[in-house]
Amino acid sequence: MAFITVNTNESIESALRRFKRKVISEEIIKDLKKHAHFIPPGQKAKLKSANARKRNRRRFRQQRPMNAGTPRPSAGAPK
Repeated sequence: MAFITVNTNESIESALRRFKRKVISEEIIKDLKKHAHFIPPGQKAKLKSANARKRNRRRFRQQRPMNAGTPRPSAGAPK
């Protein structure tokens, strides 16, 4: 649970901003949405697998160079 103390000369707006940042950093909203409805175990496994494939696809796409095909010889290069 997110808990902050309001300082003596602090405005309510700044305290609220600190509270919102703390809630986001502790991922309370994310956890609440995850537990908002029941997901059957089979569906949960499919979702986990799909997320892993998506993560791996993103990771390998960044590692692959832009010109991944065969290298083309330049016109003026000696053989």
